[in-house]
Amino acid sequence: MFLSGVFGIVIGIILGLTGAGGGILAVPALVIGLGWSVTASTPVALFAVSAAATVGAVDGLRKGLVRYRAAMLMALLGAVFSPLGVYFAHSLPNAVLISLFSLVMVIVALRMIGQVRGGQAVITQAKPQWQEKNCMLNPESGRLRWTMKCSATLALVGSVSGLLTGMLGVGGGFLIVPAFQHFSDIRMHGIVATSLMAIALISAIAVTGAIHAGAHITATGGVFIAASVSGMLVGRFLAPSIPAKAIQLGFAILCMVIASYLMLKTWM
Repeated sequence: MFLSGVFGIVIGIILGLTGAGGGILAVPALVIGLGWSVTASTPVALFAVSAAATVGAVDGLRKGLVRYRAAMLMALLGAVFSPLGVYFAHSLPNAVLISLFSLVMVIVALRMIGQVRGGQAVITQAKPQWQEKNCMLNPESGRLRWTMKCSATLALVGSVSGLLTGMLGVGGGFLIVPAFQHFSDIRMHGIVATSLMAIALISAIAVTGAIHAGAHITATGGVFIAASVSGMLVGRFLAPSIPAKAIQLGFAILCMVIASYLMLKTWM
């Protein structure tokens, strides 16, 4: 119980420092720290991610940053595909799930390292291509232009996020945030706030599906969830005082180390 609380606080702080993408560490914390299987860890991790994302989403709604229709569309498609992910999670061997999870962690780490190395150059190169974005804001109203291309893009992002959420217990922030950056001209604050709302909804739906499939949250899991939300608030408080590049690089290194450990422990 004590270890569950400690791991929850640590994961919560990382969530607060890195944004919703930090939820990818919740499952490894339970698998490595408490010896749980991926299937048992998934609903607890999702509940923690959903609770933490909800806090951020409420703050974003209060500030008027959330593109709530985009978030609802992604959540709706996530709701359709997350049960399929839950089905795969209960059908595949634990070793296969850990391998898939490790692969996702490596991809996230490489993307963050690329962001740190690219720096301002990436932003500068992206500006001339603003006309090629799938989802564009109306300069007069400030709202998204709901074209077929934009709707299809958001639907695809929500579908893949829901599938991975149900199968691996990841919130989906590592996918939704970069997808928004690439396919839309929404400012970063709006991207993060919208992502948090979508993640909160998708994770909550996936938790419901996992519980319906027979999973349950124990008292130890409840302590982890409560501690992660508390830690998330601490992380949000600390985030402005720590350089963004240092947070990204540290998170990337941590993901690579954990992924390597999980693979070695599983297959060696």
